[in-house]
Amino acid sequence: MIFVGKESGSGKKSIITEIKQKIRLFNTVTTFVIIVLLAIIVRYLFEPVSEALDFLPDISVTIIIVIVLCLTIIGLYISRLVTSQTVQSIEKYSSRLDRILHITRDLREELYGDVLLNKIMEYSLLITDSEAGSILLIENDSLVFKKVKGKRASEFFGTSIPKGKGIAGWVAENGKPVRIENAKNDERFDPDVDGIAGQQVDTILCVPLMMKTGVVGVIALLNKKGGLYTAREEEMITYLADQAAISIARAKFYEDQKNYEIHLTNILLETIDTQIAEKMGHSKNVARYSNIIAKAINMSEQERKRLYFACLLHDVGFLKIKAEDNFKPEEFKKHPVIGYEMIKPINFYADIAPFILYHHERYDGFGYPTKLKGEAIPLEARIIAIADAFDAMIGDTSYKVPLNFDSAIEELKRNAGTQFDFWLVEVFVNNITPEHLR
Repeated sequence: MIFVGKESGSGKKSIITEIKQKIRLFNTVTTFVIIVLLAIIVRYLFEPVSEALDFLPDISVTIIIVIVLCLTIIGLYISRLVTSQTVQSIEKYSSRLDRILHITRDLREELYGDVLLNKIMEYSLLITDSEAGSILLIENDSLVFKKVKGKRASEFFGTSIPKGKGIAGWVAENGKPVRIENAKNDERFDPDVDGIAGQQVDTILCVPLMMKTGVVGVIALLNKKGGLYTAREEEMITYLADQAAISIARAKFYEDQKNYEIHLTNILLETIDTQIAEKMGHSKNVARYSNIIAKAINMSEQERKRLYFACLLHDVGFLKIKAEDNFKPEEFKKHPVIGYEMIKPINFYADIAPFILYHHERYDGFGYPTKLKGEAIPLEARIIAIADAFDAMIGDTSYKVPLNFDSAIEELKRNAGTQFDFWLVEVFVNNITPEHLR
């Protein structure tokens, strides 16, 4: 037997319908009891009615009381039963709703594509208690296996199939979910595509991943353990698929943005190295030395990433200064502001722009461009200042005769508390070794 799209939805009961039916049953039983009681009371208390019903046999008061008690007990029992079932339905619905909301929130917060697909697959298998499953995404008008769970998973992962092939292909083309009780009797079933369980495939639940632009992929689930896929499970997986499609699009956008950010950073970095030969490799060295401090003070991964990009671009302002003016003091001091103004309008650089602006501020307040003092200077800018000065001292970017490792360390110590943050200098000198220079 096959269930497709709205055809399966027409036979299922929503929780609201179930509750309404139970309340209707309760009202019917209550009304019946009341009518019977009223009929008995009217029969014996109102003479005109009593005369009209003389053809009915007389019964004793005891029997009347017994009948009333029985009807009352039956009514109370049915009332309690219906109420209990209604409460259970509401609790089940509430539990499912909480579960779906938790899953939706978890998917929405995941930004890494591979991790997201793994979560979607695991949730789908858990909700339906399936033996195997796969997530296929449309690429170049084909379906590509992006996540596969089952005995033959390694054979399928990364492979592609024509868009209309197998049950998954049919769902992708038609944009409708299907539930199949016996796969081998379905003419659309293709064991080479749909048989990822590595054994006989009996039941299938396959739903499309839909966006406003159309189908972007499918979730295919195979062999429900101990039974058949239900309309309720189809409803839940369809909802999950809708949320998953949105999350997949968000993750792809995030990854595209990160790739663009890395690509643009590399372009700027190569341009700096090409235009200013004296600074070849300087930005990467500053990033490496800054990371020593960042690790030692337990900065989070996200904070270290921001610091890394800030280090790579801390001298980007030199791109707008003529090469022959790079080491003129009055021009040199302009590069933090120029770099800040270049970077700030770019959304994914906006949060590192202040680190670029303040990386030549001094801890004692005599730096530039704004003469910030002490901890008013962002932590990342204070770290860059130390790494920048250290690489300048041991390299050939500023000093005609580079200092050796020990001399550069001593120079940092002499300026701790004045030019540099005393605590960060201490962290740096306690963690860097000559091996870090290689």
